[in-house]
Amino acid sequence: MKTVSLPGGDAVPVFGMGTWRMAENPARRAEEIATLRLGLNRGATLIDTAEMYGEGRAEQLVGEAIVGHRDEVFLVSKVYPHNATRTGVPRACERSLERLGTDRIDLYLLHWRGSIPLQETMDAFAALQRSGKIRHYGVSNFDLSDMEELSASSSGRAAQTDQLLYNLTRRGLEWDLLPWLRERHIPLMAYSPVEEGRLLRDTRLQKFARECERTPAQVALAWLCAQREVLVIPKTGSRERLLENLACLERPLDRAELSELDRLFPPPSAATPLEMI
Repeated sequence: MKTVSLPGGDAVPVFGMGTWRMAENPARRAEEIATLRLGLNRGATLIDTAEMYGEGRAEQLVGEAIVGHRDEVFLVSKVYPHNATRTGVPRACERSLERLGTDRIDLYLLHWRGSIPLQETMDAFAALQRSGKIRHYGVSNFDLSDMEELSASSSGRAAQTDQLLYNLTRRGLEWDLLPWLRERHIPLMAYSPVEEGRLLRDTRLQKFARECERTPAQVALAWLCAQREVLVIPKTGSRERLLENLACLERPLDRAELSELDRLFPPPSAATPLEMI
């Protein structure tokens, strides 16, 4: 499995597993757990979740899936902005730890920016890190101005990633935010890499995938995996779909294919507001 290095030195699999909207249908629980365990067995040891997902139910599902495998997993969770106070962060983290059935979170993120001062949140994260409750911390859905403010404080400069909406149809951040992150070797963690399935119905992508004998999902994921210092966290609760997704790693896109995708899905020609779901 190809890896990407965090600023703190940890090598993280370029391909991980998201869990948004998992644990919402009890009838699918067994398959979702089996899918996460299959991913771990195939080297996708990065699992991303959040206290927001199912109001904690996704964290509980992840906790069940990783029983007996905790030391193999690079576990990511996220705190709500309204819980991101000096006292709220440790309480939220303790609840997440209990649901996940573990004594530490490998990477703890502020889910998006709220009204709490960043310095207060980052100081709370740093305190959790010193206590051993989290190993690293970072942010999600932060634009360039947010990241610049974050980097102005000592605790904020320790941020390990910015988790962002990034896929073939959401390339606006390539104008300024992604170059800023790369200059500082802060990996981008790409969520919704197939646009919640909508990208798979794009006729441009479908035609390209047929011509190169891949599936649309494999093309979309392979494109992200080809980007420098980018991690991708597709979500699926199906073992069959997971194996399809993982196959993107077996046939990387070549230079000509990447150029054609740039033609079909052009990079930005001007600054645009940060997009998020």
